[in-house]
Amino acid sequence: MQLNSPQDGYGSLFTGINTEIPLLNGRQRKYINFDNAASTPPFKAVKNAVVQFMDYYSSVHRGTGYKSQLSTHAYEVSRQAVLRFVSADPNTHTCIFGKNTTEAINKLARRYPFTEQRNLVITSGMEHHSNDLPWRAAVDVVHVKLTEDGRLDINNFDELLQHYSDRVALVAITGASNVTGFINPYYELAEKAHHVGAKIVVDCAQLAPHRKVDMLPADDPAHLDFITISAHKLYAPFGIGALVGPQEIFASGDPDLTGGGTVEIVTLDEVIWASPPDRDEAGSPNTIGAIALAAAIYQLEAVGIQAVADHEAQLTSFALEQLAMFPEISVIGDFDPDRSAERLGVIPFNLQGISHFLVAAILGHEFGIGVRSGCFCAHPYVLHLLKVDKENELEVRNQMMGGDRSNMPGMVRASFGLYNSSDEIEALIEALRAILLGNYQGNYVQERASGEFIPQGWNPEFDRFFSIPNLIELPNQTNIKS
Repeated sequence: MQLNSPQDGYGSLFTGINTEIPLLNGRQRKYINFDNAASTPPFKAVKNAVVQFMDYYSSVHRGTGYKSQLSTHAYEVSRQAVLRFVSADPNTHTCIFGKNTTEAINKLARRYPFTEQRNLVITSGMEHHSNDLPWRAAVDVVHVKLTEDGRLDINNFDELLQHYSDRVALVAITGASNVTGFINPYYELAEKAHHVGAKIVVDCAQLAPHRKVDMLPADDPAHLDFITISAHKLYAPFGIGALVGPQEIFASGDPDLTGGGTVEIVTLDEVIWASPPDRDEAGSPNTIGAIALAAAIYQLEAVGIQAVADHEAQLTSFALEQLAMFPEISVIGDFDPDRSAERLGVIPFNLQGISHFLVAAILGHEFGIGVRSGCFCAHPYVLHLLKVDKENELEVRNQMMGGDRSNMPGMVRASFGLYNSSDEIEALIEALRAILLGNYQGNYVQERASGEFIPQGWNPEFDRFFSIPNLIELPNQTNIKS
């Protein structure tokens, strides 16, 4: 697989980042994507790998045809690429593919061998819902408190670990927040968890695209027992994620999903399950997604993870410096540019007196800048950061349950990827300046059910830019024999 050289700038490594989109004024402008914490565009290397593989695509596992054997080989090579990427031992660890990190954590919550004594998970108040709700459905959960600025309260973690030490089965913590970009001291937490006989799972969905993930050898007290990643945040949006953990955990017990590929033997009276990872990959796997993920990993490694971190730290520092010039803009979390290397390029902010829904709408419709607004699937964390008290929380909850999200608390989030540039940040700053001055043309109406603002007269004309039927080639009738 030929990788792209980063010498001409990181933007040259990506596809789609120069695409123009329509604005409210009828013009078109190159789209600026600052919503990378949600999903990222594909590397050219990923697109090329997928296109080239299509000519050989076939069923994987047990097929005797050449294409089937090649597809199986490519799928398993991709699995090994993931293991290497996170420094897992292929002799003791397994990589289980699924749709995304959410599915991976749900699987672990259903497959982890909790016991009558070890039946409690310690997580935190800063988690994405995907690393909170699955545990609530499985066992007892306690949440580590947060500091005022939204960091993990290590003292409270120590207190909870000591109080519940005999009951703690797992510590489930995010490697880095998708809201503030804070990076947690997961190796320190791992060592403390192991000291009381517990294991740790680190949600690396947000961390892995920006920092090296090293699970460390199993005999290291600070090793990570389980990690999860999502390809759509790793510049490979083809619908796959991975759960990496000890083979022994998945070598026993019933799979959470059953069916084809999960068994060794089935009779009318007996089922013998397959060894990992097959036991936990029911049905035909996402072979193309696995290949896309592997291609993204190879490309990231060619760039160098440290180079990725350095580039994004420079962008973050520049953005924070620019935002600090506006007293009407409040950055939530750490707003010190000098500490940009200690966090990810995720910046939540609000404009004084202007709804986060409206800011995001104007940025998208009039400036071609994609951001995200709201609570980012981390409601408890955002409420904490915004200092929403219980009374207001209950009031907003009742409004939302009544179908009115217009007053939902939230923020605007700008999140950076490898391809973003300082010029794009300058465009964001100028757009925010215009919004603060009221220099926007649209008459925006808020939808109560969603809370979102839509400009009157807006016609997105989606089918003009992309339509599946328009991509279909009809057969040449003269070449079809009756």
